Amino acid sequence: MVETQTISTDYKKLSGELRLKVLSLYKKANAGHIGCSLSCIDLLIAALIQQKRPQDSFLLSKGHAAAALYVALNHLGEISDEVLDTFYQDGTTLPAHPAPNQHAGIPFATGSLGHGLPIATGIAHAGKLSEEDSISFVLMSDGETNEGTTWEAAHYAIQNRLDNLIVLIDKNGLQGFGNTTDVLGDTATAAKWRAIGFDVFEAEGHNPSELVELIETLKSRTNGLPKVIIAHTVKGKGVSYMENRMEWHYLPMSDDQYETAKADVINIYFS
Repeated sequence: MVETQTISTDYKKLSGELRLKVLSLYKKANAGHIGCSLSCIDLLIAALIQQKRPQDSFLLSKGHAAAALYVALNHLGEISDEVLDTFYQDGTTLPAHPAPNQHAGIPFATGSLGHGLPIATGIAHAGKLSEEDSISFVLMSDGETNEGTTWEAAHYAIQNRLDNLIVLIDKNGLQGFGNTTDVLGDTATAAKWRAIGFDVFEAEGHNPSELVELIETLKSRTNGLPKVIIAHTVKGKGVSYMENRMEWHYLPMSDDQYETAKADVINIYFS
């Protein structure tokens, strides 16, 4: 049993601490997917660390941002420092994309995009059928809203009036092969989600305080509509040379780049 740590309400400091841990993990592993992890950390702080209750569920559908999930679970005490240190190594329970049945906070494998919302929708429906007081959270990427399974699950949620489903979309405007607007167009707009029947909200995705307050409101909003928060974020947030740069979906850091990244985060979040 890992001892649960006290949750910090100093969101700026916590955001910096988690970013430094993410950078450390990726540098040690000499691996990529850094930018997409940095863009969703504040969403994880708000939903997973601050708002998720024991009876709720949380899925990271954009599994390539696994390191962000791992450091959040480490902060909660669900993953020990010793286990976190095995990230990406042979025999680890913390691979590049989340694997199931190893940690309580990771109930399903994600990484093949488009599966998180269908699973979260099923969990929400099960909660309704069981008359549970529970929320099903799922964090998706904006590029992931290109997937057909996303829209099938969205329609299922609407049809079954799953107002206990809260979808968070990390809208950083970039996906694996370019700007989201240039691939299949912007499929993460408020207008599209509102048109099919979701209760839609937009937020600044790097303001945990605002996000926490919004989620708190939505948890008790029983209007028969599934919820979606379209969070406007920056890929690579907090590291000057990574921000809004598609290549940091993939690249590992050199030693000099790592030192610059750490200095940027310290300057922004600890000054």
